[in-house]
Amino acid sequence: MNGARFTGKIAALCGGVGGAKLALGLSHLLEPDQLSIIVNTGDDFEHFGLAISPDIDTVIYTLSGEVNPETGWGRKDETWRFMEALTRLGGETWFNLGDTDLATHAFRTGRLAGGAGLTDVTREIARAMGIKVAILPATDDPIRTVVETDEGALPFQRYFVGRQCQPAVRSLRYENARNTRPTPQVVAALEAPDLAAIVICPSNPFLSVEPILAIPGIRERIEARDVPVIAISPIIAGQSIKGPLGKMMGEFGMASDVASIADHYRGLVDILVVDEADREAVFDGTKKRVTKTLMKTLDDRIALADFVLRTAIDAKGDTK
Repeated sequence: MNGARFTGKIAALCGGVGGAKLALGLSHLLEPDQLSIIVNTGDDFEHFGLAISPDIDTVIYTLSGEVNPETGWGRKDETWRFMEALTRLGGETWFNLGDTDLATHAFRTGRLAGGAGLTDVTREIARAMGIKVAILPATDDPIRTVVETDEGALPFQRYFVGRQCQPAVRSLRYENARNTRPTPQVVAALEAPDLAAIVICPSNPFLSVEPILAIPGIRERIEARDVPVIAISPIIAGQSIKGPLGKMMGEFGMASDVASIADHYRGLVDILVVDEADREAVFDGTKKRVTKTLMKTLDDRIALADFVLRTAIDAKGDTK
């Protein structure tokens, strides 16, 4: 912000590696009490009796500086003795659990079994890793993304990790969504009187953002706020930077481009931030802002976060 302090609060909807990268950039420019990161839990599942929250952990590891820089997920300097022993035993090895990552899952599982909520456990893990920003599971209730494919229905991690996104996707459903509710912390973040903007990070709209929006009350609260809703396109020049988004869009009969992203978010998002490679892209109903959105370095992440905050300032008074 070139020395200028951003005033007001930001609520950021986040999931996956791209979302975590922007969340990190925002955390460098905002005070801890200004930023709430609302994280997808549709990817959560149980494996070997352990409660695993992949998107939450990716955000925590990224903001703590513990993330594996090569993959964008998992922990740096990881060891794999558990997986090596499991292989010798003939156990299921389709989902890798690093030794230090395993400690996170074991701690979470024990706390949940003792009656703690996912929000409380997430706060405890984040604080132990030196994070002051609020990392908020979208809900403490179970919601599970199920991928309907040409091979049948697959739980998300079986599709994403086990089958490496190879089956053709027919549709998605967010199991138990109608029985969930946003946490009080998420409600407070979206209803904060000094909320300046809502940011939808460059996460997969279908796998990371829609499970959040499927929770009753979240989309309605976003639509009701008279603040700019700013999304960053996860598509650059027709390609998804990471993950199966481009492939999925083709399987849904959609063009893999920023216009399709704008159309998907129509009525919810006021401004779509696109990469310089998509400067000439045309779409209706949503304002376009252009900057470099590919985040290879920490400086890239901070620069994109700075652009988003400046866009929020410029949009003040020009909302829905």
